[in-house]
Amino acid sequence: MIKEIKDMHSVWQSLIKDDRQVTTLPSMNFDELISSIFSLGPFYFYILDFYDMSVSNFSNGFEEAHGIDPKDVKHINQVLALTHPDDMDFVVKAEDRASKFIYETIGSEHIKSYKVSYNFRFKTKKGSYEMFNHQSLILSVDEKGNLGKSLNIHTNIHHLGRKNNYKLSLLGLDGAPSYMNLDVLGGTDENECSKSFLLFSSREMEVIKLVAAGLQSLHIADKLNISPETVKSHRKNILSKSGCKNFKELVSQGVKEGWL
Repeated sequence: MIKEIKDMHSVWQSLIKDDRQVTTLPSMNFDELISSIFSLGPFYFYILDFYDMSVSNFSNGFEEAHGIDPKDVKHINQVLALTHPDDMDFVVKAEDRASKFIYETIGSEHIKSYKVSYNFRFKTKKGSYEMFNHQSLILSVDEKGNLGKSLNIHTNIHHLGRKNNYKLSLLGLDGAPSYMNLDVLGGTDENECSKSFLLFSSREMEVIKLVAAGLQSLHIADKLNISPETVKSHRKNILSKSGCKNFKELVSQGVKEGWL
């Protein structure tokens, strides 16, 4: 585990173009952030500062998830140490693949327009390991293009499945294209359901999220101010586009890959 954590730091160090500079945390309303995060499981977030690898601004949920008072957590190594030893190599490689893909394919100038997502097992307060979804978003870079601060979100998705697909997704924000199920450990990047969400309209995405939240068609119709028949039509079209057998499969896939 110590070796893998050092490898993780090496990945981050490789992104440094010149001496790093301290960046300020962008103005954020954390209460609004919490209410805007769509999650199908217990989650929390924190801020990682790449300047000194310190962590701060933990939201509620960290102690409940891991049984550790966030006031005692000052460095990213304390968070990484909770990763399942057998998954740490994947985490390192996922971070490396994400950084290379952004810098070599997407372009570093777009780094703040992407959310990185992958899954791994995390140690819980019960002492056991459960499946979590990790999402990270770069919040700031310094004048030389070095990483400043990132927002990291961890969601417990153990109830949705315990088998990791060992894939990486880069989700475009504000209209930027998304890249789903990128290979990390070797194999193919193909997945029947993973690219389906790229075909969904914004209205269909709203329906998917409300179905995932447990709402029935009548309640969805009322919330979206549309007819129940229209909701049923959307649901039929969504499954047809997705290639998934049912919404349980689609929602599970979406959460595992980070686009829900």
